[in-house]
Amino acid sequence: MAKKIGVMLCGHGSRDDQAIREFAHFVQEFAKIQPEYPISSGFLEFAQPVIRQGLEALKESGVNHIVALPIMLFAAGHVKNDIPSVLQEFAAQHPEIQLDFGRDLALDPQLLQAASERIIEAEEKATQHIDRHETLLLVIGRGTSDPDANSNIAKIARMLWEGMGFGWAEV
Repeated sequence: MAKKIGVMLCGHGSRDDQAIREFAHFVQEFAKIQPEYPISSGFLEFAQPVIRQGLEALKESGVNHIVALPIMLFAAGHVKNDIPSVLQEFAAQHPEIQLDFGRDLALDPQLLQAASERIIEAEEKATQHIDRHETLLLVIGRGTSDPDANSNIAKIARMLWEGMGFGWAEV
């Protein structure tokens, strides 16, 4: 049987409608740049469809190999435990489908570039100019007690602090 690969984009989910729309927009844009693959998506919690529904949609489209990608910044409990649990349950029920799980978005030069651009945009909108060497960079990582994810937030803060010339940084 020929391999037919599909991509499952796994989101966290949110009670915020704007967050759900942003994820849907991401999925649409991802599908445009990967037209050769069927794309599905789902959420872990707080929104529909859930990941299981997205996996079922790919199965129904005739996919026999699914690459599941967590669209989350760092690997914390959801990426390390919760999503793999959903995927393992699906895989056990459908042994005819090969299922691979990708990694979190993680630390990447593009992430640092995007953060730097946001900082510059904020500086340009400020009503008062303060030199960076006199400015505190505050980086907030939300939602985890996972030490690996927390250390990645600290790494980002340190790289932005040193790379952009802030006076100091706090996480």
